[in-house]
Amino acid sequence: MTDLLTRRLTLLASPAHRGLLALGLRGVERETLRVDATGQLSSRPHPAALGSALTNEQITTDYSESLLEFITPAEHDIATALQRLDEIHRFVHPQLQGEILWNESMPGELPPESEIPIAWYGTSHIGMLKHVYRRGLALRYGKTMQCIAGIHYNFSLNEDIWELLRGIDTEVDGSVSRRDYQSESYIALIRNFRRYSWLLMYLFGASPALSTNFLRGRPHQLETLSDDTLYLPYATSLRMSDLGYQSNAQAGITPHYNNLSSYIRSLSQAVSQPYPAYEAIGTKRDGEWIQINTNILQIENEYYSSIRPKRVIYSGERPVQALSARGVQYVEVRCMDIDPFEPLGISLLTSRFLDVFLHFIALEQSSLTSEDEGHENRHNFADTVKQGRRPGLQLQRDGQAIGLQAWGLELLDRMQPVAALLDAQSGGTEHARALAAQREKLHDVELTPAARVLREVREHHNSFAAFALQNSRQQAAQFLARPLTPQQTAEFAAAVAASLSAQNDIERTQTGDFDTFVAAYRASTLGNISV
Repeated sequence: MTDLLTRRLTLLASPAHRGLLALGLRGVERETLRVDATGQLSSRPHPAALGSALTNEQITTDYSESLLEFITPAEHDIATALQRLDEIHRFVHPQLQGEILWNESMPGELPPESEIPIAWYGTSHIGMLKHVYRRGLALRYGKTMQCIAGIHYNFSLNEDIWELLRGIDTEVDGSVSRRDYQSESYIALIRNFRRYSWLLMYLFGASPALSTNFLRGRPHQLETLSDDTLYLPYATSLRMSDLGYQSNAQAGITPHYNNLSSYIRSLSQAVSQPYPAYEAIGTKRDGEWIQINTNILQIENEYYSSIRPKRVIYSGERPVQALSARGVQYVEVRCMDIDPFEPLGISLLTSRFLDVFLHFIALEQSSLTSEDEGHENRHNFADTVKQGRRPGLQLQRDGQAIGLQAWGLELLDRMQPVAALLDAQSGGTEHARALAAQREKLHDVELTPAARVLREVREHHNSFAAFALQNSRQQAAQFLARPLTPQQTAEFAAAVAASLSAQNDIERTQTGDFDTFVAAYRASTLGNISV
């Protein structure tokens, strides 16, 4: 442990302050494709029984119309958030009319690109803006990419913890405000995340194989497992490899994480700088909008990052404006694959480890980064997602080679006192058990989710789609066998009705035309819109 980590843990371990550890917030956003009984992508609209995708705060869609997204409230205990996620699943399944939820990050066999439906949010200006943004994504990256699913894990420390730490930080003078100290501390967390997130890919990557037609004939270096399945023998997460959201335009974006202002400048430039290939396409085709603008990014969230600094936005703000005005409120971890062996896509044990990991990188020393280190971090991450289970794999640390297993075990040792503190606060042993489970994976690669997936695929005649379909069917049956109580069902039904009414009100009362609306959005003069 560094001296800084020791001092911070000692401070938080005191009876006067330990309770603050219980006041942070956790939330999960879980994506999942709707498919028919044979595993084919659903061509049906978003089920009306699930409410409005525009205004239902817990059940919506992401990129494709078929890609559901379930959003839990932010809770102090991740177990409470996962309980809500379970309830959402149990409400949704009976409404699917024979469809099931695909419990994998990578889709099965997909129809032609022209038949993949883009998410629809109604005829309001706000709804059309969300739809046009996704049309732009389809043009830039292809509709196939809109069928990839993942888990997003939202994490924050209680704000009083940051104030407490500011008081013992010898490198900070009194002129640094509480808000700025908290923001820069989250940016420091992100620097550490980028240093160590390869470990999450080894421990939790669960997409070593995919359906052959996912690549649509693009060149690749994958190996053939069967006629319908490609894979890499030592991969952990092909979802997070260069097979995912990539473009020449985004390749030029290099956000800086040495302070919040430089990060904001990087993204602000990308959302305002035209890109020649997108300019050639234009924003309209035959009078219809096909992308919000022709810049490198249509909006800030188009930049695909494994972690983001976040802030709840107010009326009239863009995300970077909110960060600039009031600082960072929490981080969103975006690199977690769907765990196909967990009906919710993520387990409580995994979540407890994420809490240990995120507390560790928040409290540990985080030196400023450089271009060389950034290259090293990207190289380590890329090597792990494509060959992280290769025996003897070497990563790079400060220009020196180090074995993945040795470095991983060293990191877990450094996390041990963090897990002990979290358990002392909660009065249990769950965090220590979560840490121990990950240590076993580093000692035995066959315990990793990616290795388990490949074993299952091989048992299903080397077919990724066959394994995923059978697995998803079994889990759907498990949810249907555990119906909600009548009261719980009524609460969800009320939320559905309220969301449909809210969308109707928006469509009924809006004024002006869509072109003016888009111009106002691009000028950042609209109300609170998440696209």
